[in-house]
Amino acid sequence: MGTERDKAYAMAIAAVGRAEGELDKVQDELFSLSRTLGGSEELLSTLTDAQVPVARRQQIVEDLLAGKVSKSTIATVSMVVAAGRARDLTGIADELVALGAAEGGRDVAVVRSAIDLTDDQKARLAAALQQAVGKPVDIRVVIDPSVLGGLVAQVGDTVIDGSVRRRLDLLKQAI
Repeated sequence: MGTERDKAYAMAIAAVGRAEGELDKVQDELFSLSRTLGGSEELLSTLTDAQVPVARRQQIVEDLLAGKVSKSTIATVSMVVAAGRARDLTGIADELVALGAAEGGRDVAVVRSAIDLTDDQKARLAAALQQAVGKPVDIRVVIDPSVLGGLVAQVGDTVIDGSVRRRLDLLKQAI
């Protein structure tokens, strides 16, 4: 998980999200956004460049996210960028999701898949993972083309790898 600073940010974001009635939405959007941002070193460098004025970095965030995520999420990301913590966004998002899950007596399942999952697939996967780990789970999907097909689910220290990539690796080892 993240650092104590990440936890502090997550707690503050959760408090604002609860007050605005958008905590679940902000959690989902921030989680997805943090994964996307983590995959773009150029954008991350721009958002953390001290040579770029803070107002310009915040404008970049607003321009990129306008109409794609809630205003609460835009404000959250803008605040994190203004504080010089854009590189910590993934840790903050992870802490926020873990905080929300813990409050509901659930675990977080980070699922890597080559494609996004439908709501029905997420519900069936959540039920199967609940049976496997003995506790309700919140599904967070990370799009990862290297999975090729199938998925890899991680709940705490438990990893369930049902990916095509793993099957191909096992086949290669057998040959």
